[in-house]
Amino acid sequence: MSEFVISCCSTADLSAEKLAALDVSYIFSSFRLNGKTYPDDLGKTVSYKDFYKAMEDGAETSTSQINQDEFKDYFREILKSGKDILHVSLSTGLSGTYNSARLAAEAMREEFPERKLYLVDSLGASAGYGLMMAKLSELKAEGKSIEELRDFAEANKNKLHHWFFTTDLTYFVKGGRVSKASGFIGGVLGICPLLNVNDEGKLIAREKIRGKKRVIPEIVEMMKQHAQGGLDYSDRCFISCSACFEDAEMVAELVEEAFPKLKGKVEIFDIGTTIGSHTGPGTVALFFWGDERVR
Repeated sequence: MSEFVISCCSTADLSAEKLAALDVSYIFSSFRLNGKTYPDDLGKTVSYKDFYKAMEDGAETSTSQINQDEFKDYFREILKSGKDILHVSLSTGLSGTYNSARLAAEAMREEFPERKLYLVDSLGASAGYGLMMAKLSELKAEGKSIEELRDFAEANKNKLHHWFFTTDLTYFVKGGRVSKASGFIGGVLGICPLLNVNDEGKLIAREKIRGKKRVIPEIVEMMKQHAQGGLDYSDRCFISCSACFEDAEMVAELVEEAFPKLKGKVEIFDIGTTIGSHTGPGTVALFFWGDERVR
């Protein structure tokens, strides 16, 4: 069986240390902060603390998806080393990154006809997408083939639940997720929208909950309703957050109390600069394996 690399984009929002431990390769997206372009290199060039502080101070942010040429260069280096690739991409419901990877992969298959290069649309984002990478790393360590990993990802990606809430609607209004009128009223009333990623990989607002004290237990309630095995859930749980670690810790504590059979402690990661450019500070996201996601 040929050697192969499991690969993702930086938008999986795991730390560099975590990705190294999982033996997962990754390619950077990029973002702009007050007109200057930086790599989304997991907080190395611009720390997450500095990034979110700049946003709080009114900095303008935008993002650029990884282009075809960048993917070609990235894939080529791995293929030249004699290894096959399973690359899992950010959701097509949120970005055109997958299409850039697809076009690059077609060219690379012609250049390296002896190698395998498989792509999977994760239909996910942030550490939910990262949770898939952790599972694939685990399966690879068990000796599964690249095709078995690809097939698992395709069959199970819609069982990866992504639930989010935010205490700051500013950037959801800017991104068109919330109307200006709703954003103003929500800000006055302290509304914290509860959102999830649906079966098409798109972010959908599900409930409007008044106050952080109410939305924190409600997001855990979603896990109780949807987790595989219910309260006997025995797999991993990840959380990501943007400059609100204490809120994430409160969610983690409630999850660990409710699910005593978890595989290890809940792991908390920073929402990276690409995803964070659209959420802004004050967002907490909860990820776990559950029933099939719905529209």
